[in-house]
Amino acid sequence: MMIQIQPTQDVAIRRMPQADPQIPLPAYQSHAAAGMDVRANFPPDQRVGGLMLAPGARARVPLGFAFALPPGLEMQVRPRSGLALEHGLMLANGPGTIDADYRGEVFVILLNGGDAPYHVTHGARIAQMVLAPVFRVEWDEAEALEDTARGDGGFGSTGV
Repeated sequence: MMIQIQPTQDVAIRRMPQADPQIPLPAYQSHAAAGMDVRANFPPDQRVGGLMLAPGARARVPLGFAFALPPGLEMQVRPRSGLALEHGLMLANGPGTIDADYRGEVFVILLNGGDAPYHVTHGARIAQMVLAPVFRVEWDEAEALEDTARGDGGFGSTGV
């Protein structure tokens, strides 16, 4: 069975002046991957030691690049499942959103939800990014909403 890949989107990206040019830019790790892995790209004074993240602690980790998304798109930043399962490493705001009009350096906010310190090394794959379309809403205020089978049933209302 042939995997059908969607068309690509050209996006301008630039490395930050303090970034290590040896660290790869975001990249897909398999043919049909939805997300591109991103790597910690610490400034020169932090490259050797990296970052030790204590249990329960969070830190802003630089990725060493900025990009310019076309309007109508967002870049979602998500945790890597292996790091979450094995070490409790997640994103404090995951998934995070990078808007099309942001032009600054991209960072991730790592959170150590595990029970042991986690060493974030320079160049480590720490998160993934997924390109997604954005739809804008225009609110149409109404006196009543159309009924559904679920109605106003909230958290847990659809069962286990």
